[in-house]
Amino acid sequence: MKTKHLAYPAYLAAALVALSGCASKPDNYYTLASPVAAADAAPSTIGGTAPVYIELAPVAVPERLARPQMVVRRPDGSVQVDVLEQHRWASSFENELRDALASGIAGRLGALDVTKGGRQSSLPVWRIAVQLRQFDAVDGARVDASFTWTLRRSDEARTMICQLSLGEPVGSGMDALAQGAQRVTSAAAGAIARSVSAALANPSATACAT
Repeated sequence: MKTKHLAYPAYLAAALVALSGCASKPDNYYTLASPVAAADAAPSTIGGTAPVYIELAPVAVPERLARPQMVVRRPDGSVQVDVLEQHRWASSFENELRDALASGIAGRLGALDVTKGGRQSSLPVWRIAVQLRQFDAVDGARVDASFTWTLRRSDEARTMICQLSLGEPVGSGMDALAQGAQRVTSAAAGAIARSVSAALANPSATACAT
């Protein structure tokens, strides 16, 4: 009995080889979190004897960024963006950003982060709501971002409003781009931490300069 061999068209065989290559290529995962230098940390009893509690609301981000894939602009100035399936954040971008900001703010203040619960005290909490208004990452060029945030102590009606725009030059490649995004996030966490310190020092303030 003869075995029948199926012949595939050349273009179909090439497509199968290409798909096989894509499927075997591992994803690259990145994080926005960065360690806070010990020199940046402050005592947890800022301006007094009671510990400081912070709570960070879910970060509002542009819809195009609410995904785990990295979204980058093309260096040629094109209006198009690329959604990179093989280069992803460790979690959805807005969750990664929230976790990185929360840990960065708490680390700089020496504060207790009760974002995910666990507070065992009746002491007031500084509630922080962040909106990412702009986040443009261009391979081989720079990462630019614009943040706004509000601060409100849980036992006060006063709300403090702040904003920050910043950018970081980056080299070529996704590793360099992710590192630039990490530096931008770290700088934002530092600015937010400073605004909390300013609010603690000046109970009548309703706006801040970063």
